[in-house]
Amino acid sequence: MKSDLPGRSFEFARRVVLLCRGLDERPGVPRILANQLLRAGTSIGANIEEAQASQSKADFLSKYSIACKEARETLYWLRLLAATEVVPEHRLSDLLTECNELIAILTAIIRKLRSDDR
Repeated sequence: MKSDLPGRSFEFARRVVLLCRGLDERPGVPRILANQLLRAGTSIGANIEEAQASQSKADFLSKYSIACKEARETLYWLRLLAATEVVPEHRLSDLLTECNELIAILTAIIRKLRSDDR
């Protein structure tokens, strides 16, 4: 069964870009937070994509571990945007849910790969 994770993470990144476009038009805090979110939110899929061409299991695990860290950072920025009311929480709920799901999937894959090594 082929994983839909590369496609899912790409779609997530696309949605992050669209959100950040609107925030980037606002000066000050919204723009700064948008830049942080943009870097982290698009890095998830980039690392998953890189892992698809990994040279070894260790390389694959490394890329997925980085993707998981970036997903956790993305979740932080999304939560901060909601908590500071820069973006209404209801506008972020789908992204928050998807980000949590990506974290869960990545964590499960990483744990499985690590347990296979034991």
